[in-house]
Amino acid sequence: MNSEIITIRMATSRDAAQLQAIYAPYVQNTPISLEYTAPDTAEFAQRIVATLKTYPYLVAEVDGNILGYSYAGPFHARAGYKWTVESSIYVREDITRGGIGRMLYQKLEEILVRQNIVNVVACIIYPNARSIGFHTAMGFEKVALFPHIAYKLGEWHDVIWMKKTISQKIGTPLPVLPISEIDPCFEV
Repeated sequence: MNSEIITIRMATSRDAAQLQAIYAPYVQNTPISLEYTAPDTAEFAQRIVATLKTYPYLVAEVDGNILGYSYAGPFHARAGYKWTVESSIYVREDITRGGIGRMLYQKLEEILVRQNIVNVVACIIYPNARSIGFHTAMGFEKVALFPHIAYKLGEWHDVIWMKKTISQKIGTPLPVLPISEIDPCFEV
């Protein structure tokens, strides 16, 4: 993988099948995603389009093959939370620990800062040493633990929330800009 050029770009609905193939094993075989059934390709395409109305949805690819993806979405519906987003990241299971996650999150954060986002949070099943270690290395800190809050695969799971401040909080924050104002060249 080191000699191949990895491209980080905005996702489109045409990426849905590859993204669904990356995500489905996490849904079917682990508590990492708390969905019980993986969305089909059409649902995945709808999710991409819905996210891109406001937030970035990125893919990492080599020669048209998607290796992983990351996106941001609203943390909470209340207006006072609009400067905080929840991030998600999934990398193909056969190529984790290759730096792809770091590349995706760095670009995601760069775009979010340009959108005037202040905080990024991640909700992680606990224990999950790989994800917690990754987020810690990316500058996130644990801010909450909810014991036995999620049920999947026949058992109760703890969940932790991690948070990273990505831009200064000085006075009244600037308006959150939709992704189309940051990167008008992407297509859904």
